[in-house]
Amino acid sequence: MSIFDYKALTIKGEEKLLKDFEGKVLLVVNTASNCGFTPQLKELQELYESYKDQGFIILGFPSNQFMNQEPGSNQDIQEFCQLNYGVTFPMFGKIHVNGLNAHPLFTYLTEQEKGFLGLKAIKWNFTKFLINQQGEVIKRYSPSTSPLAIQKDIEELLQA
Repeated sequence: MSIFDYKALTIKGEEKLLKDFEGKVLLVVNTASNCGFTPQLKELQELYESYKDQGFIILGFPSNQFMNQEPGSNQDIQEFCQLNYGVTFPMFGKIHVNGLNAHPLFTYLTEQEKGFLGLKAIKWNFTKFLINQQGEVIKRYSPSTSPLAIQKDIEELLQA
C-alpha cells in the first residue's frame, strides 16, 4: 500500500485519485482557517511556489476536529485561503483526521508515521506528512514545525 491507493474529494467536490500525484514529492497537511498556526499557509504557499516546477506538491486537507477552528463550508475555506494567503496548491474538502470517521488517507498516514511518544492520533491542525515519489511516508512533522524548516528534507527527496 501507498498513499497512491487512496482518493479524496477536492474542495470543489470532485473525486481525485492520489495516484495522479505519483512521481511527485508531496506534503500532506491538515489545515484550519481559525487556528494560531493558520499563518503557516503563507509559508506553505512559498514552499509550493519554490518547488512546484521540480515535482513538489502540497495537499491541504481542512478539518474542523480541533476546537471548531474550521467551521466554514468548502467554498468559504477556499475563498479564505486564496484571499488571505494566495493559496494555489491543491485543497481538498473538509474531512475528519481522527476517530471512527477519519478519512482513510489519514488513517493510513498515522499508521505509517507515528507522532510524539509514538501516538498515532493527530494532535492539532497543521500536522504535516512528507511523502516520497513512490508514495511512502518519509516523515511526520508537528503542527509547530515551520513549513520552511522542512525545506531541506524536500530538497533531498527532490534530488533523490
